[in-house]
Amino acid sequence: MFENLDIFKMASGLARHAVTRQEAVAKNIANADTPGYRAQDVASFEEAYEGNQAGTAMRTTREGHMVSASSQETNGFRLFDAPGPSSPNGNTVSLETEMMKSSQVRHEHDLALSVYKTSMNILRTSIGRR
Repeated sequence: MFENLDIFKMASGLARHAVTRQEAVAKNIANADTPGYRAQDVASFEEAYEGNQAGTAMRTTREGHMVSASSQETNGFRLFDAPGPSSPNGNTVSLETEMMKSSQVRHEHDLALSVYKTSMNILRTSIGRR
């Protein structure tokens, strides 16, 4: 009954987005010295959420379906090549940028948990439990 509430779906989606973005950041950092590696990032949660609300977002139905070379989808979120200058070996990873992204991801995850906890407290209060 309570798993169908939109606020819980949104909090869950925000947490999944944070996980997906953290995976992309970790992969970028791991490949910081790989020649020719292109840094990737995840489309913003707002973009993905609004696209799903409108019902117009296209999603892959199986591996390799509707995937371009510069755009992929992971956990329902679009991955794309992050803009930025490349080093002489063709690598576009900036460790400073990735650390900033990591900090943003932590904030997103904390926000998702806060929304979830607050919603649970409201439900508990509404049914008379603390």
